[in-house]
Amino acid sequence: MRAWTVGSGLLEVDGQLLLVANRRRDGRIDWTPPGGVIDEGEDVLAGLTREVEEETGLSVTGWEGPVYRVEAEHAAAGWTMQVEVHRATGWTGELRVGDDPDGIVVDARFVPVAECDVVLAETWQLITEPVGAWLAERFLDDRVYRYRVDGADRTSLVVTRL
Repeated sequence: MRAWTVGSGLLEVDGQLLLVANRRRDGRIDWTPPGGVIDEGEDVLAGLTREVEEETGLSVTGWEGPVYRVEAEHAAAGWTMQVEVHRATGWTGELRVGDDPDGIVVDARFVPVAECDVVLAETWQLITEPVGAWLAERFLDDRVYRYRVDGADRTSLVVTRL
C-alpha cells in the first residue's frame, strides 16, 4: 500500500481564497488550494511552505492549525492519502506562476469566496466538501474527513464519505 502525506494551505484575504489550477496527466484542469506531497522526512509545515512558494511565489510566514484533515483510501489501487490543511496567518511576495518544479500548476488566483464552489466544481469531493464547509464556518477545530475511493480510472471513480 503506497501512502502519501499532503499539505494544503488556505490563504484568504479580502474575502478571497487562493486557488491554483492543476493540469492533470489526462490534460484536464482542476482547481485546489495550493499544496502538495510532503517529502519523506520533511516536516508538514516546512513542506507546505515550500509547496505554496513553488506553486504561487508567496512565502508563508505563519500557519495555524491543522484546520482539518482528509484521509482517503483506494484499496484496489493500493494507496492511502493523508492531507493536513492549515490556514496561513501571513505571507509575503507577489503572486506568480511558473516556478512549480512538477509543472502541474498553470494558474493561481484569489477567488471571491462566493465563487469558490463554481471554480472548485470539477475537483474531487474529498477537496470540495471540506473546503466548502470551512468557507461556510471558518472552524479551527481540526475536523477529520474520511473517504473511500473506488473505480478503475478518473471517469469511473466513486468517492464515498465514511
